[in-house]
Amino acid sequence: VQLQASGGGLVQPGGSLRLSCTASGSILSTNVMGWYRQAPGKQRELVAHITSGGWTNYEESVKGRFTISRDSAKNTVYLQMNSLKPEDTAVYYCNMANSRGAYWGQGTLVTVSS
Repeated sequence: VQLQASGGGLVQPGGSLRLSCTASGSILSTNVMGWYRQAPGKQRELVAHITSGGWTNYEESVKGRFTISRDSAKNTVYLQMNSLKPEDTAVYYCNMANSRGAYWGQGTLVTVSS
């Protein structure tokens, strides 16, 4: 399985960005797709994930600001990020997990700064 992420960039505080991640290869229909982030000097943390059934879970600090969604037909997961804050600055990684294991995409840098 290969994951290709896109959509990062520089945005001012209060702005919005949308990340996308498309999976290719041998993909099981039952899986969990998600986004993690790693800020400088910090450990990688879960931002949000969504199951193939549509159940979602969010890290507390992004609730109400970020929305995760997926298009299973396209094997794509999205992360809509609104009201961005400087503390959201990090490299964001997409992830897919299924019964065969966990897979990671390359990171995409999100910088929130004025």
